[in-house]
Amino acid sequence: MVQEKKQLITMKGTKDGLTLFIDDTCSFEKAIFELDHKMKESRPKQDEPIVAVRVKLGTRYLHDEQIEQLKQVIGAKNRFTIHSIESDVVRREEARMWQTNSEVKAINRIVRSGQVLHVTGDLLLLGDVNPGGKVIATGNIYIMGNLRGIAHAGIDGDREAFIAASFMNPSQLRIADYISRAPDYESDGVYMECGLVDEEKDKIIIDRLQVLSHRRKEINRFERRIQNG
Repeated sequence: MVQEKKQLITMKGTKDGLTLFIDDTCSFEKAIFELDHKMKESRPKQDEPIVAVRVKLGTRYLHDEQIEQLKQVIGAKNRFTIHSIESDVVRREEARMWQTNSEVKAINRIVRSGQVLHVTGDLLLLGDVNPGGKVIATGNIYIMGNLRGIAHAGIDGDREAFIAASFMNPSQLRIADYISRAPDYESDGVYMECGLVDEEKDKIIIDRLQVLSHRRKEINRFERRIQNG
């Protein structure tokens, strides 16, 4: 009985172009050899538009030299253009960075005038931010106390970040590149409120904490992280 040869490269046409699935159990050399053959057979003619290709690597990880080789076979030699190269494998450095950015930093202190507290990830502050004090986070900011100073969430550009406080009367709120100053709030402050970006109004708004469960998925992830330690 003749065993059917396993397909190392599977091609699937989509409305956006072509998707290539590269078998992740064979050697890269075998995969690139068959890929070159498949690309030559499917190469667009000179009068045909160039086709965008999405490459799926599965659990295969490619080094920079292998990625360049892949680009040469698909693009330079055969007149396709690479839309993306996707792998299910995450590099250790990327995994560590993701873990750092998704962690909740719980800190018990008072941020006094002239002090700046800066964290990577979400900040859970068990204490007050006094006038002249400043807290900064790449993620969300939760203050179990009075916010009377400055809070800047999503400092790296995350407009989905938000700021919540037990008592909200800040001198300034900042979320990503949005800035909202003291005149936007009631002079006496508000209890158990949050600040977040309203895309339609194109500004930071103050709303009830309950809206977070509907408007921000991050709050659910935060709750799971707290419960799971």
